[in-house]
Amino acid sequence: MLGGAISRFQRWQYRGGRAGWSARISNRLSAIAFAAGIGPRQAATLEVRGHKTGRTISLPVVVADYRGNRYLVGMLGPKTAWVRNVRADPQAVLLHRKKREAVSLVEDRSDNRAAILRRYLELAPGGRPFFPVDRRAPLSDFEPIVDDYPVFRIC
Repeated sequence: MLGGAISRFQRWQYRGGRAGWSARISNRLSAIAFAAGIGPRQAATLEVRGHKTGRTISLPVVVADYRGNRYLVGMLGPKTAWVRNVRADPQAVLLHRKKREAVSLVEDRSDNRAAILRRYLELAPGGRPFFPVDRRAPLSDFEPIVDDYPVFRIC
């Protein structure tokens, strides 16, 4: 019961595919905490340059590990601001456990995307309400949605 209410609230925070005021406040606080090393092990803060403003934008992310690589997933789809920013300039900074790491984000178009999405959902409970597939579903259920959720390999 409570899980359903939380999922509805999370979807409300991102209605229209954009962060509303409550999501922006929550994201700002989470980004600060994750950069400082507070939070789950896979949580981090991503700093990207705005493709229109040039300003640095910080946001909380979940780093999904898969077959020795690290990945970020656009849980709101390809029109998400950070996804557009990374496509315009793949250089970013990842802040994780009080360490800054200059990274390049390369969009992954491999056949591994279904498995990466499933791994992401295993690690990111906050992302689950935005996916039409359960994290325990077989990989074949993820195949139809791989183009709806951008995947970036952290280099």
